[in-house]
Amino acid sequence: MTLLAIDWGSTLVKTGQFILSFSILVVLHELGHFVPAKFFKCRVEKFYLFFNPYFSLFKIKRGETEYGIGWVPFGGFVKISGMVDESMDKEQMKLPPADYEFRSKPAWQRLIIMIGGVVVNVVLAIIIFIGITAYWGDQMLPVKNMQYGVATNDLAKKIGLKDGDNIIAIDNRPVTYFGDETSDVVFKDAKTFTVKRDSQTITINIPNGLTKELAKDGGNADFVAIRFPAVVDSVSTTAKIVEGTMQKGDQFISININQQLIITKWWQPLKS
Repeated sequence: MTLLAIDWGSTLVKTGQFILSFSILVVLHELGHFVPAKFFKCRVEKFYLFFNPYFSLFKIKRGETEYGIGWVPFGGFVKISGMVDESMDKEQMKLPPADYEFRSKPAWQRLIIMIGGVVVNVVLAIIIFIGITAYWGDQMLPVKNMQYGVATNDLAKKIGLKDGDNIIAIDNRPVTYFGDETSDVVFKDAKTFTVKRDSQTITINIPNGLTKELAKDGGNADFVAIRFPAVVDSVSTTAKIVEGTMQKGDQFISININQQLIITKWWQPLKS
């Protein structure tokens, strides 16, 4: 019964995606060894995706190199003459080194060949992160767009901040994006917040030791948070309203939490 409950179609697709992405990473890593080895005129005997003990799923010979796919999906390898690698070909090492062998090359060339795979991994990671950032970008909220200000936790309230405050400057430096508040306290040892509260602009002194307090309990991530109204989008037909009515557009202003999570107050729909 458990096997029938598994979405095998989705599982197979995800497994295929993993194998494909893993294979691409392996091939690129091994190319990091293959290309400099060829450039420095080393003989590359084999270039394999996955390992091939006893037999290969596929192989083809091109020039001096055998290209193939093994049946053990745990990586891949490039067999370079004169180099003890995954193939552990120790017999070749008993013979005098030939000009085309890895061991006959200068130390700096051998180093480049050995670290080539790691260099490719690092460069690939940088390219992937650049692509992710370029496509999706960073989600940053300008302080000027925070019409409801910030929501504060107990620590923020303790130093004088209130729900609805807008932190517009830190040590007289204008704040551009939400999130700069905590980082400036931690990394720049900020001393003051300039806060817009209702129609007033006030200065709040940051006490010594706030950095240590922020470091407690997972960094006090909710020192200040984005404050926004809780507006009803829709009401399920199965919802049980104990008292009163609820409709789309109502805004919650407080709740009474007990075992039944009874909502006690709401506002009328907001006017645009």
